[in-house]
Amino acid sequence: MKTVIFNGSPRKSGDTATLINEFRSELKGKITVFSAYAGGISPCTDCRYCHEHSGCSIADGMDGVYNSISDCDNLVIASPLHFSELSGPLLSLFGRFQTYYAAKYIRKKPEKIKRKNGVLILAGGGSGGSESAVRTAETVFQMLNTECVSVVTSLKTDVLPASLDEAALSDARNAGKLLSSLSRS
Repeated sequence: MKTVIFNGSPRKSGDTATLINEFRSELKGKITVFSAYAGGISPCTDCRYCHEHSGCSIADGMDGVYNSISDCDNLVIASPLHFSELSGPLLSLFGRFQTYYAAKYIRKKPEKIKRKNGVLILAGGGSGGSESAVRTAETVFQMLNTECVSVVTSLKTDVLPASLDEAALSDARNAGKLLSSLSRS
């Protein structure tokens, strides 16, 4: 079983990282993590290369992302909430999935992306909620032929850090167990 985690947090020991680590503690198989902050991935420039060709004109760390997506069984989106949304760098990384959109809707030659299971992990403080981030993640999952089977949230982290949020920690571990149980490998 192969799992790809998209980490939208710059903090190596923050709330999002805490939930990712709890999730990983129960997940079997090979795990590849792509950091939206450390991956050397440029945003989409709307050059429209993908309107005529498969792939992307920008040669950077995204090439590894595309290869991992085609090969993995599970996708995980993990992000802090910024104004009730996924982090900006993570959204920029997801903008590079425009190549899949163009293949399906412009070139009329959809990429063959195998069916995957997905998990969404969100951490955030304040009172903004997570609904917008959930909708955005659902759109990404849909484009990547992924069914979201679990959503893990630790909200109000300004009052209760994720490391002390027992319900969220348990949900993260259970999500890892669930993906492991759904594995065909």
